[in-house]
Amino acid sequence: MKKRQIAILGSTGSIGTQALDVIKQHSDCLEVYALTANNQADLLIHQAREFLPDTVVIANETHYIKVKEALQDLPIKVRAGVESLNHVVESEPIDMVLTAMVGYSGLQPTIHAICAGKAIALANKETLVIAGELITKLAIEHQTPILPVDSEHSAIFQCLLGENNNPIDKILLTASGGPFRKFSLEQLQSVTKKEALQHPNWTMGAKVTIDSASLMNKGFEMIEARWLFDVQASQIQVLVHPQSIIHSMVQFQDTSVKAQLGMPDMHVPIQYALTYPNRLPLAGEAVDFTKFNQLTFEEPDTQRFRNLSFAFEAIRQGGNMPCILNAANEIAVAAFLRDEIGFLAMSEVIEQTMNAVPFTADPTLDNYIYTNEIARAKATEIMQKLSSIKIKN
Repeated sequence: MKKRQIAILGSTGSIGTQALDVIKQHSDCLEVYALTANNQADLLIHQAREFLPDTVVIANETHYIKVKEALQDLPIKVRAGVESLNHVVESEPIDMVLTAMVGYSGLQPTIHAICAGKAIALANKETLVIAGELITKLAIEHQTPILPVDSEHSAIFQCLLGENNNPIDKILLTASGGPFRKFSLEQLQSVTKKEALQHPNWTMGAKVTIDSASLMNKGFEMIEARWLFDVQASQIQVLVHPQSIIHSMVQFQDTSVKAQLGMPDMHVPIQYALTYPNRLPLAGEAVDFTKFNQLTFEEPDTQRFRNLSFAFEAIRQGGNMPCILNAANEIAVAAFLRDEIGFLAMSEVIEQTMNAVPFTADPTLDNYIYTNEIARAKATEIMQKLSSIKIKN
């Protein structure tokens, strides 16, 4: 049997490293063709020496010599720079591209992979947040399947299998609620980076963990679900489910609800995307319902966690507004992680940026690129003002 050739964009991040765990468990049917990273040269070198891909790409060109010299004894092609990411995904032997990069950086490589006809295992939700309409049109045009990797979207996808296109009445998108689910606004005002990075259920990269704490991650997932499953935002209900056992649900027109359950372990949805339609064995813990015998749900509080409401407003407006939302959030989260602004100030940066950047109703790819640039510049300006206020106080 021919092994499925996988390119992993962002192999040194949380999703990328777990994907390599999966590939190691199923080396009889999965093989790494390409690995890419931005800055983590040492880990990329280690991965390359273990998995022996055809090609590695280090996006930050300052690390090129280090990676090149470390791998010179192996028959591995070493490339550098952002354009190399776009080229490597087009390589003929690749069967599937796992887009595990974080943020806006995943957009253009994903577009190149789709246009090259590669199946997409989508972990970079920002791609659909920024340019969902464009991406879905390209996927249809090039007959390219997009398989969701996020646990919530994988759950929805699994719930829809066998439904023969029965219409979706409602998607019930579950959220853990993050570490500050019960915090008051006053408490949120003073939370620290260290506290925000302590997610109660999931192990993720820093940026995604902060997004989860602010519920922006759930807003992004709502927008992603809107495009993946061709529903309106009004058909998506966010439910806070602190146990993180039900990964999401689908309600149909006859009021029946289907759910997908499992322990909070990203290896499961990653493997399902890489091996679909097969369910292969996976080392890991199954749900013990004698321990998880109470599954609870509650409405999210958008007064305390305003980012979720910003996401619904962005998709309601459409056009380039979700792109503005994402750019502002990336600037805000980076500033919070540098201790330059407080937790609640991230929402201020996002709201003010959404109000300040010009709206475009029918954006092209060039519009998205331009919007991203000016939104980042505006968000940085707003962030710096808020940062100076914080320092004065």
